[in-house]
Amino acid sequence: MLRNLLGKILVLQLCLLVTSTAAFAKDYLLTSPDKSIRVQVSVTDVIKWSVARNGETVMLPSPLSMTLISGEKLGVNPVVQKDSRKSVKETITAVVPVKNRFIPDVYNELKLQCKGGYVVHFRAYNDGAAYRFETQFTGREIEVQHETADFQLGGNYQVFWPQETDPEFQSHYEATFKDTTVASINSQQYGYLPLMFTSTKGTKVLLTESDLYDYPNLFLFGTGSPRLTSAFPKVILESQLKPRSDRSEQITRKAEYIARTSGKRTFPWRTVIVTDDKGLLETELVYKLATPNVLSQTAWIKPGKVAWDWYNFNNVYGVDFRAGVNTDTYKYYIDFAAHYGLEYIILDEGWSAATTNLMAPNKDLDLVALMQYANSKKVGVILWALWNTLDKDIDGILDQFVKWGVKGVKVDFMARGDQYMVNYYERVAKAAARRQLLVDLHGAYKPVGLNRKYPNVLSYEGVKGLENNKWSDIITPTHNVTVPFTRMVAGPMDFTPGAMVNSTKVGFKDVFNQPMSQGTRAHQVAMYVIYESPLQMLADSPTNYLKDPECTKFISQIPTTWDKTVALAGKSGEYVAMARQHGKNWYIGGMTNWDARDLSIPLTFLDGKAYRMEVLRDGINADRHPQDYKIETKNVKAGETIQVKMSGGGGWAAILRPVE
Repeated sequence: MLRNLLGKILVLQLCLLVTSTAAFAKDYLLTSPDKSIRVQVSVTDVIKWSVARNGETVMLPSPLSMTLISGEKLGVNPVVQKDSRKSVKETITAVVPVKNRFIPDVYNELKLQCKGGYVVHFRAYNDGAAYRFETQFTGREIEVQHETADFQLGGNYQVFWPQETDPEFQSHYEATFKDTTVASINSQQYGYLPLMFTSTKGTKVLLTESDLYDYPNLFLFGTGSPRLTSAFPKVILESQLKPRSDRSEQITRKAEYIARTSGKRTFPWRTVIVTDDKGLLETELVYKLATPNVLSQTAWIKPGKVAWDWYNFNNVYGVDFRAGVNTDTYKYYIDFAAHYGLEYIILDEGWSAATTNLMAPNKDLDLVALMQYANSKKVGVILWALWNTLDKDIDGILDQFVKWGVKGVKVDFMARGDQYMVNYYERVAKAAARRQLLVDLHGAYKPVGLNRKYPNVLSYEGVKGLENNKWSDIITPTHNVTVPFTRMVAGPMDFTPGAMVNSTKVGFKDVFNQPMSQGTRAHQVAMYVIYESPLQMLADSPTNYLKDPECTKFISQIPTTWDKTVALAGKSGEYVAMARQHGKNWYIGGMTNWDARDLSIPLTFLDGKAYRMEVLRDGINADRHPQDYKIETKNVKAGETIQVKMSGGGGWAAILRPVE
């Protein structure tokens, strides 16, 4: 009898528990303005969200929460005190237009005010969705122990996985992409953002983040299933340089938390872009979610093209001086830049007395005379800086750069994504902006919207770029048509294109001081239309460019910012074609992997005018001699369809000017 009584009590308790949970359980539906994206938010013992596009659920209910050292668990056993909604239809005018000058910012938002002093914001856009936490703990700091930002994908999707291995999350963010399935990624493997997946129905799902400040980067671990779990670098309390290194760090002590920060703030947007291949090329969701420009004066910010030295090893020839990191060599770079209207040159590593001394040039470089020469030629100079040297005296060093007349700083080898490093990026951006200096970040994590808040931040590396040709064979045409659909979705990408020595697959050799690229010359030229970087490099030797004035003139006429972008065709890892407008002119670029390809491109993006189209395309023998190209012109107009023929590893580029 006692057993029966206990059984009845247990059943009653379970019923009360279920009833209690059900009483607080609630679902919220949020749709995009065009109804294609549906975000389902479920509030039970934890907050979960799911995302669907056109009826296909690409992300199953996935938990989100934040645990503080003080014991609060935001998003766990939540009590929603108030929910509110709003619809926004605005236009952002980009200070530095990476894709479009005028950006429609159209979304629906759901805001859940929860008991305990926190809010969860959800947004649905026509090409994706995002959420973020907001805390309202006025007058105190908080220590975040962990944030759960897991993603349960809708199936065993294909993924371009940038495999990382360092247990301390130290990375240059330059992994190659492994084309695999998400379930093949085990719990010991992690990758950095952005991560791009292809669903079983072909939908593209890209995970990234935006508006990251005073907080660490998000990394994702596999689980051997379609679920990915979040991880963050902890706050670094102590580190030291490794023996005989000026830049490689060894972390010796870490905190038990990932961030110590203000208790009253918003946290990064966890972003899911859901679209197709062409949509990945056009989306600006990361930029839209970022903090707007905070600079009152921006007219001084001048994007442009750069003659860069490091890739080509300062290897100029046919001259009457000894080439190297010296005054005469850089005058040669300046002359080249001035001749082709390039706005800048970069003096990369080696210009200074030491990597640890940025206050004086090396003994072979008369920097004062060089700056006077550059000014006389109307060419700006950008100086390289090792991040930790700059960190020790950022004001003193940048003040010296200004005294010399420098126009910008290229900061390198950060190789971390913890809270301190995120704050360092912003300190550099802010300190540089006060002095009207441009910023190019190398050895850097992906863009997270800082370039909207501080538009003097013109570009980021964080990509396996052209320089790798100096020591490996991994920069293939296949890689080159993968990055526009993966890394470039996050923002500006300093791939550093422009190789003038081009090779077939079998003919390629990695030669550090005389590098070559795989694929055709037209493939390299097309990068200037396809790859987005307001500070765009010409990576090869000025001598090589000067020996081919037709090709170099063509490159020099391609802008680095865009009023409008239209994706024409593409499939990640296979091919890409885009059209971009700058002023009255249009520019078209096409690139393919090792497969030869013909594309039919309707000129529907043109207005009613006639245009004179100048084309640089693969030559008839480009498959055998990749430097073979042909330039030709013809008249075109809206409604016509042009044929884009590319050799294996090839490309195609065009400049369309209105016929006056």
